Amino acid sequence: MMYPLVLCSLLALGVIIAKAWTLWLAHRSTRHVLESVEEAARDGRMDEAVAIASDTRGPASAILLAGLHRIAGRRVHDGEIAQAVNTTGTIELGFLERGLVVLATIANVAPLMGFLGTVAGMIQAFASIETAGTVEPALVAGGIKVALLTTATGLLIAVPVNIAYNYFVTRIDGLILDMEQGAQKILNLAWDLEREGKLAVIGK
Repeated sequence: MMYPLVLCSLLALGVIIAKAWTLWLAHRSTRHVLESVEEAARDGRMDEAVAIASDTRGPASAILLAGLHRIAGRRVHDGEIAQAVNTTGTIELGFLERGLVVLATIANVAPLMGFLGTVAGMIQAFASIETAGTVEPALVAGGIKVALLTTATGLLIAVPVNIAYNYFVTRIDGLILDMEQGAQKILNLAWDLEREGKLAVIGK
């Protein structure tokens, strides 16, 4: 069972590195882009606000950009901005959660693989005893060693992977809050522009 365990560890390591990089990019400069886009849009510099949101990577920027594209036309259908923001948020959330299933699966399966190796090692040990017809430490030591190694390896893989999974879930929860702030800012901006007569809502 050591071969599949090593494969699981390599797969988990790759996912962890990729996920850490993705979430770091998604969270970087989020607060700055929220403030900069809102300031530019309220000053009437809509093109600059769109450029700022477009040049910044992250889910909050994507939500701002989806709303700004609708507002920039000065005419929107009732509920169009909210629908665009919700759709973009769903897509971005799916992107953020990509790879978490792999980590959760490895964290659950690795100990089971280790226990399976334990069972295989004990079967090997008892088979050696059966063949020899007597109990000698040298006969059973190999099987017990296999059992201990696979169990320890499975747990050593599962523990850090589980920690990484929980950490990524916490970071994604923080990014969801950023996305909600971005959605609220773009909706507040649309309401203010409508009240000032700068945005026409069709079908309201």
